[in-house]
Amino acid sequence: MKIPTYDDVLIAHERIKPYIHETPVLTSRFLNELTGAELFFKCENFQKAGAFKVRGACNAVFGLTEEQAKVGVATHSSGNHALSLSYAAGQRGIPVTVVMPRTAPQAKKDAVIGYGGKIVECEPSTSSREATFAEVVAESGAEFVHPYNDPRVIAGQATCSKELLSQVENLDAVIAPIGGGGMISGTCLTLSTIAPQVKIYAAEPLNADDAARSFRAGHIIADDAPETVADGLKVPLKDLTWHFVSNHVTDILTATEEEIVDAMKLIWKRMKIVMEPSSAVPLATILKNPEVFRGKRVGVIITGGNVDLDKLPWLK
Repeated sequence: MKIPTYDDVLIAHERIKPYIHETPVLTSRFLNELTGAELFFKCENFQKAGAFKVRGACNAVFGLTEEQAKVGVATHSSGNHALSLSYAAGQRGIPVTVVMPRTAPQAKKDAVIGYGGKIVECEPSTSSREATFAEVVAESGAEFVHPYNDPRVIAGQATCSKELLSQVENLDAVIAPIGGGGMISGTCLTLSTIAPQVKIYAAEPLNADDAARSFRAGHIIADDAPETVADGLKVPLKDLTWHFVSNHVTDILTATEEEIVDAMKLIWKRMKIVMEPSSAVPLATILKNPEVFRGKRVGVIITGGNVDLDKLPWLK
């Protein structure tokens, strides 16, 4: 297991700068008053391809040798990594195949196709996803870029918190959603190196709380097919992301489906920005645990904005 270092993050940031945005940090007086904290929202919903995952995808794709790039890249993903890898591969002009659950949001499937990716559908479980993907790689020989358990991807994701620290001073904590753990691992990598005093919290749906249970148990507990509105957070931790989570995360907090949808609606209503359910989980957990964050300066990573506008969770 290759564990990326902060030097890898610095190299990644220089490599991907031509292909990503430095996303803005937004604030809301209303949400500050509601939570009793100073919240700084790092808006990766404004990122290229609409999600933070374009950082890791670009680092992996543009780090390939010419020989590796010829056969193209492949991955499995419920959406944001799939479309981000498709974007990155399109920028480099190489083929990309993605295995996606048939239940993935249509907006994310459309984005993959729009960026030139080829989709192979699977059943909505981790086991089906990995089995279908094995067939794809055996047939194509493409370079596998894992959605999160990949040092190249984690080094890319770590550039998000690197930017955040340059945009906001004196943070007490940073909170981000957790599914497989790519963003949290990148956050751990950056903060443990250059701002070790900043606490790191992960936010997870109660309906897909395998990371929280793993954290309590001290070893990985993997669910195969959890059901949650936060479609980007259904996958389990792997060995590399578990390394960062188990060593650097302060706590993993959970929120119910209703709390997630309420938080998502609140951000849409008060901040006037489009973000997906997975991105609402951090605010949901802050609202649920005010004593943890009250009086603190907190960076909140909004991970993506690729939501199906015809299937918003509060629509009947």
